Amino acid sequence: MSAEASSGGSSDCLFCGIVAGRVPAAVVAENAQGLAFRDINPQAPVHVLVVPKAHVENAAALEAEHGSLLADLFVLARQVAAQEGVLDSGYRLVANVGADALNSVGHLHLHVLGGRRLGWPPG
Repeated sequence: MSAEASSGGSSDCLFCGIVAGRVPAAVVAENAQGLAFRDINPQAPVHVLVVPKAHVENAAALEAEHGSLLADLFVLARQVAAQEGVLDSGYRLVANVGADALNSVGHLHLHVLGGRRLGWPPG
């Protein structure tokens, strides 16, 4: 695990600032390893970001040792879907990696999208 991940974050990372409470966000849920908050530019009626509290650059930086972190993030995403009323109707989880995927914040995050019929293929 990187020094940033074990120390709790990067001082110049937007999502680390949200986790630390330095940057305001509309928090909707939290668990031991993750925080969920509303996206400031929603692309669906439900658009919540689920981020690890520890800084991980993106999904490409994940290693086997992140197994419990990933489980907590997916459990938190399911909790968000239930709270937001889309657990039964369906929701999408998206993790973007890199510039071509339009990943704009270098901190692992899952988008929880729902509340309407989502098109396929995405993008």
